[in-house]
Amino acid sequence: MRKIILGILVMAMMAGCVSLDCPVENLVCSIYQLQKTDGSADTMRVDTMWVWTQRIDDSDTLLINRLCGSNATKFSIPMSYTLPLDQICTRVVDTCKATPQHEWMDTIRLTKIDQQHFEGVDCKPNYFHTLTGVTSTHHLIDTVIIIKTDVSYDTSTPHLLLRLKARR
Repeated sequence: MRKIILGILVMAMMAGCVSLDCPVENLVCSIYQLQKTDGSADTMRVDTMWVWTQRIDDSDTLLINRLCGSNATKFSIPMSYTLPLDQICTRVVDTCKATPQHEWMDTIRLTKIDQQHFEGVDCKPNYFHTLTGVTSTHHLIDTVIIIKTDVSYDTSTPHLLLRLKARR
């Protein structure tokens, strides 16, 4: 009888264990790919870009500090959990030795639908998003094009093409 009770207890304990691995880095980001107006790749070769967003409490937070160099062809921005509109601000400064330096500031507004994503009871909740629209100011930004509407943990392909006007 003891062996039966012990066996049932061991099986109950094993059934209560979950082998689900929660993602360690579960940040959901939108990926922006830089392009020239003709669709060819663009970089921040001799320019520097800053990106920030405004929080609910009207304070702002710097998301990208000094994106620059010939390898700077894309960047990722974390998405808000449940706001229907994400707004990011960009500042690009021409860092050539030209005097005076040129500076452009733009705002991108991204509308989205949030879907709660459930991994398991042991994992913290998260949200995936479906991009529904994008608008921007046009100081340096020519157009912003949505090329992938579903935003999740997948960072292999960009979600938006950020086409910039000629800077020189």
